[in-house]
Amino acid sequence: MKKMLKWMKGLMASSIALVPLATSMTSVVEVSAQEKLIISAAGHYDYVMENIDQFTEETGIEVEVWDRDMFDVLDGLSLDGPAGTGADVMIAPYDRVGSLGTSGQIQPVQLSEDIYDDTDIQQVTAEGQIFGAPTVIESLVMYYNTDLLEEAPATFEDLEAIAEDDQYAFENEEGKNIGFLANWIDFYMAYGLISGYGGYVFGDEGTNPDDIGLNSPEAIEGITYATKWYQDVWPQGMLDKTSAPDFVKQSFMDGKTAAIIAGPWEAASLNESDVPYEVAKIPTLANGEEYKPFGGGKAWTISTYAKNTENAQKFLDWVTSEEQQMAMYDRLNEVPANQNARKTVSEGDNALAAAVIEVYNNAVPMPNILEMAEVWTGAESMMFDAASGNKTPEESANDAVQLISDSIAQKY
Repeated sequence: MKKMLKWMKGLMASSIALVPLATSMTSVVEVSAQEKLIISAAGHYDYVMENIDQFTEETGIEVEVWDRDMFDVLDGLSLDGPAGTGADVMIAPYDRVGSLGTSGQIQPVQLSEDIYDDTDIQQVTAEGQIFGAPTVIESLVMYYNTDLLEEAPATFEDLEAIAEDDQYAFENEEGKNIGFLANWIDFYMAYGLISGYGGYVFGDEGTNPDDIGLNSPEAIEGITYATKWYQDVWPQGMLDKTSAPDFVKQSFMDGKTAAIIAGPWEAASLNESDVPYEVAKIPTLANGEEYKPFGGGKAWTISTYAKNTENAQKFLDWVTSEEQQMAMYDRLNEVPANQNARKTVSEGDNALAAAVIEVYNNAVPMPNILEMAEVWTGAESMMFDAASGNKTPEESANDAVQLISDSIAQKY
């Protein structure tokens, strides 16, 4: 898998509160050996173990809960499943659900009625089948320094005004400004901008790899807007895909940057610093449209090799109920996918969770087809080539689409 995809999986797998994972362990709630259900609950182990007795009492199902690395469990499923040593139920990031389902490693599941919207369902749908029960949603947000800004920037025009303020001048490069920063060399971070201008990855709601929309006039307009920040405003180091993420975060924590676009997983680091900050939705774009990033999160899935599919489905129904979704949120501070629980969270006093929900409402489900794996390298090159001036935005987009198309044709 491409390096970018691996990086993104790590982001997708992080929780908002970044509660440290427990060391690898296995616990068993004993009831009846004939009905034991093995659950891999990476990242959710503490929550599951604190609440699983209720499930056992209600169903009489014996449960064995693993706290093993999520990707180790998912990657090992093709061998562990047939050998009878794999989990029956696993938590998985949305970007893995489609490939696991279409490759036959996880099976279709049933979703409880009226607790998900179309975006939620699309996140776990591939080839017309639903392969997971959404449990967590994630999205990019805006962090802003409350010592530097009285209120959150509402539009990108506000961000442009910040970039003209000399107090944010970058001391190491004359004429450069770091008042607002976003790591748009990273295609995952940039997609909300491109999508907000009307670009897209694949047509037919992410299902048609023959229709790549990254070089549409709308996408090129979004890329052109990003390019202006790199060439006219930001220092040269922002072009370095390796160091730029740390530069963005450190500049914000040092009080030199007023606002950044980042993921909820950054909150833990920011909380350990002295920076006074608040969280808000990402501002409205210069064209008047909303920033539309990829929607992220995780789902509960059932192995094709599960010993008892009926018991596994009962767990999915239980763990995604409104009651359990709120219990998960209270324990892990991850935003629930269940619409009823999500509404309750959005009305609470957690600004980070509220911002995640607001941005996620405009988010685009990541294409859940295997061909998506070929997008990352080409799209990342596209952003670098345009931002660095090596190529025009149109040339960068056209070359990236050709590279992606060729890769898909060779492999699928």
